[in-house]
Amino acid sequence: MKNKLWFIQLFIIGLSVFLSNSYKKNETKNDPIITCTTPADNSFRTLLSYTYPNSSANIFGLLLYKPTIGKVASLGASQNLKEDFTHIDAGNYNSNRKTVKKDERKRVSSAVFSPRLSNDTMIDIDGNVYKTIVIGMQTWMAENLRVTRYRNGDPIPNVTNNTAWAALLTGAYCNYANTTDKDQIVTNGALYNWYAVTDSRNIAPSGWHVPTDAEWTTLITFLGGEGLAGAKMKESGTAHWNSPNNSATNESGFNATPMGYRRYDDGEFEELGDNASYWCITQSSTSGAWYRYLYSYGANCHRYEYSKVGGFAVRLMKD
Repeated sequence: MKNKLWFIQLFIIGLSVFLSNSYKKNETKNDPIITCTTPADNSFRTLLSYTYPNSSANIFGLLLYKPTIGKVASLGASQNLKEDFTHIDAGNYNSNRKTVKKDERKRVSSAVFSPRLSNDTMIDIDGNVYKTIVIGMQTWMAENLRVTRYRNGDPIPNVTNNTAWAALLTGAYCNYANTTDKDQIVTNGALYNWYAVTDSRNIAPSGWHVPTDAEWTTLITFLGGEGLAGAKMKESGTAHWNSPNNSATNESGFNATPMGYRRYDDGEFEELGDNASYWCITQSSTSGAWYRYLYSYGANCHRYEYSKVGGFAVRLMKD
């Protein structure tokens, strides 16, 4: 009897140790591994997307971003982007968090704006902020457009290859010489073909539009006609315009900067520093459209036509 009791007690003790060890083993939860790409610095007010910072985990679960996708990060260096991960098997896996740093820079144009004139602002769908100016009875952007999406959120294709650009019959944009320098892009804006300018998804935010040939003519006439208007529209000095930048006063506040253009026939870039060319929404023929042209050596603002495949800058007008 004593031996039987001893055996029962030993069995109970062994079972207790086993259960205790099993319990302790289950108490030790695994930590999920979160990986992410350290994001580059960003222009202030750009909406956060899943590419910032493009995180993933080694097991299935729920990954939440802070700030949330579609919001904007705070202004300043080393802003925290946090990823909180929760696994569906909470009994065996811990939650985990990873934090990365991102600079949120308020990039502004280095163009020389007229100090005597006051500017309001407008914002495109990408969150870019632009100065605007009232000239006569019209309100214009005082900077070149650099939006990368249509009003409905669809991306405008960024076409960098020269041959592909020259063959386009649909909307596209590029930066001069395909630069990725964000400060240069802010100052000069992007170049668009005419198909992007006239796409039904609309390149302009609500309340704004690409000006017609007649609306450009109204502006030029108010500023004294083709022979004088260019001087009143060009950014003064040679911070961006090549010398001599004749007669430039920028007294209108239009603040034209010499972003150059992209050729229609071979996709090559030309005349950065010498030329400011702006699309009209009005076509001149089946294959061409009107644009306005300013240049370093004159006070003129000329009206010409060009192939719709070419790449020019865009200035929007308020409705």
